[in-house]
Amino acid sequence: MPDCQNCGSFVTDAYARVFTPDGHNAPRVCPNCEDKIRDGAEVREARSTRRT
Repeated sequence: MPDCQNCGSFVTDAYARVFTPDGHNAPRVCPNCEDKIRDGAEVREARSTRRT
């Protein structure tokens, strides 16, 4: 089961397959992360808090 490298939350195999490079099984950031966000191929600090 893949986990987010940033917050440790569970992510689905499909999410990991789409949002990680080949050969990696854990994304650097996921939708549950409140302090980081994906920005293209990079990960950056979130500029504002996410709405839940």
